[in-house]
Amino acid sequence: MSGLAIELLRKRWWTAVVAFGVLSACAGYSLGPFQPEISNPADNFQLQATNVSNVTTTLTYPWVNSGTRATINHSTTTTAGSTLLVIKDAAGATVYSKALSPSLNEPTTAGQAGTWSIQLTLTNYSGTLNFRVQKL
Repeated sequence: MSGLAIELLRKRWWTAVVAFGVLSACAGYSLGPFQPEISNPADNFQLQATNVSNVTTTLTYPWVNSGTRATINHSTTTTAGSTLLVIKDAAGATVYSKALSPSLNEPTTAGQAGTWSIQLTLTNYSGTLNFRVQKL
């Protein structure tokens, strides 16, 4: 490629980046995404995020549970908005559905072993997220 062609590609790329930033700002999106810390080995899932501010999103993670039940340990501080944690077993049946709380440790109902689904929905959420799902 010639130097002129490379320069034109750079300008087009930069224009696209600026346009994306403007559209994102207008749509209420941030260029600094919400990025929780996730630990997801078999039989032991954990999600943690601090200083979360006004986030609305739904996150879904596959999680391998070699058992038929799990224990959910909540340690979440909500200053605004709401949360909903939904866990489904390998057959797709809901075995747990509850808002995250500051201090709670409880089991799921029985389900099918295998790859489960952990879904966290945040609506205008601010606070500190921390929960763990462990094979029971």
